[in-house]
This record gives sequence, C-alpha cells and structure tokens, in this order.
Amino acid sequence: MISRILKWGNSLAVRIPKPFADEMKVGENASIQMVMEESALVITPVRDKEWTLSELLSAVTEANIHEEWETDLPLGKEEW
Repeated sequence: MISRILKWGNSLAVRIPKPFADEMKVGENASIQMVMEESALVITPVRDKEWTLSELLSAVTEANIHEEWETDLPLGKEEW
C-alpha cells in the first residue's frame, strides 16, 4: 500500500489504515513504540499491564492513604 506523509504542526504524520489498526488491535489514543530498523520505521503497540485488585491494594500504605472527606450535606437518613 502506498500512502502519503502529511504535515501535522511541526511534525509529520502517517495515517494507519483501519485494516492495519484492526490487525494490530490498536485504536484512537493507543500507546505505540516507534523504532528505526535498517532505515525503516517500525511501529509496535504497547500493551498496558492488566492490574489485579490485590496488586493495586498492595501499594496502599499508611503514608499514602487519604483521609475521608465530605462533599455535601446528607440527602437521606445518613448521620452528619
């Protein structure tokens, strides 16, 4: 497939055709890694780590946990 390089601000841009994006399993705002290999631009999707609840909670400590705070007056039978 032949395409064109377009200007985007001070940079250059290349559109990724939908069939390519579908095969790479990327969409709008996806993270990618770009590297040069033998004068060719290689684009690879960066997959976000899938966190478990226990992994996330293991990072909570007494030093970084926030205190309770109120946002408004009670609406029902809550105690104030």
